[in-house]
Amino acid sequence: MVILSLRFLAEVPILYYLLGIMLCAIFVNTGFYLHFESRPINNPVEDTSEALDPDEDTSKALSQGADASKSLIVSDDPSKLPDAPVSVNYFPSRECNYACGFCFHTATTSYVLPIAEAMRGLRLLKEAGMRKLNIAGGEPFLHPKLLTQLLRYCKEELGVESTSIVSNGSKIREKWMRDNCQWLDILAISCDSFNPETNINIGRGDDGKNTDRLFRIAEWCRTYGVKFKLNTVVNVYNWNEDMVDNIEKLAPFRWKVFQCLIVAGENDDETRKRDARKFLVSDAQWRTFCEWHKHLPCFVPEDNNCMASSYLHLDEYMCFLDKGEGMITQSQSILEVGVKAAMQEIVWDKKSFLERGGIYDWGRSDMKNVQQSACGSVNKSGSVQNMGKKGACDGVNRKDIDF
Repeated sequence: MVILSLRFLAEVPILYYLLGIMLCAIFVNTGFYLHFESRPINNPVEDTSEALDPDEDTSKALSQGADASKSLIVSDDPSKLPDAPVSVNYFPSRECNYACGFCFHTATTSYVLPIAEAMRGLRLLKEAGMRKLNIAGGEPFLHPKLLTQLLRYCKEELGVESTSIVSNGSKIREKWMRDNCQWLDILAISCDSFNPETNINIGRGDDGKNTDRLFRIAEWCRTYGVKFKLNTVVNVYNWNEDMVDNIEKLAPFRWKVFQCLIVAGENDDETRKRDARKFLVSDAQWRTFCEWHKHLPCFVPEDNNCMASSYLHLDEYMCFLDKGEGMITQSQSILEVGVKAAMQEIVWDKKSFLERGGIYDWGRSDMKNVQQSACGSVNKSGSVQNMGKKGACDGVNRKDIDF
């Protein structure tokens, strides 16, 4: 058979022989192509979508004011949402032992929420995105046990990033500081003058010992690792007082300086608990005080425009308060309608909150290797660090915010 096949091939003209080889080659190649073409392609499609940075996106969303809620947020962290109550000022009681003439949160009630309800409200705030809780008043240290319960709950149960208290300093005791320092990040003391007579004229006590207490509390803060802060209201009695020397000695990490403010419904006329009109300063007087003190690294001034609607205030019933323009507005309680619904009933200017420096070094981690010193900080090498000097209405760079 093989011999016959070879003989047949020998009789075929060479042209037909070559043509047959070419046809066979084409047939084989076509078969391979069809075989592989019919198989599915397993290579993944490259995702060219741009990754979103949740922190940067949140900061942009907050700065968009009323339209922030329309922004896209890719995060499971509620504090990164555009309307999150990141920093809340809670007034658990309006009661106070001082009678400051310009006070804008006066003792119109003596109500104090039951501790279980207060804790429930704090949990709602944390779940909505609260990172910092500031407790003010009134005078918070009129209720020291309540303070302990609130602070401990915030830190141990809720894991709140930062807790702080604003106090007039008259009721603070070292034992309380020693027993509660582990739950407190910042202690702010209201200090409007280092002159006993000026303090008495303002209504900030009547014993003339404000300065002595202030230095004692500053030392306790250093001893127990709590960041020490000062708050000052510039008014008609202190606008021309040079406080530089005493501020440098006290060495607060932050000195908030406010222009005396009128809040309709609280201190706007003689029918209220306080009438702050006689305490107001002119813009020129305000600028004079700022010029004298602006070189201090801890100096953080806030004029009336900065303060209006840039704070989230929560009253003794856990209702948000809008102390911006016009008559003070009160929301429904977050205990009844929730945080989001209550916040929609007031105005919170998120842009102004950021611009005034609402986010700052509010934790205690930076105290491990830094010793507090003259209105700023000194590192181990002895060089001075600026811990947040800001001009009027200035704030931190939003790109640097760990939001």
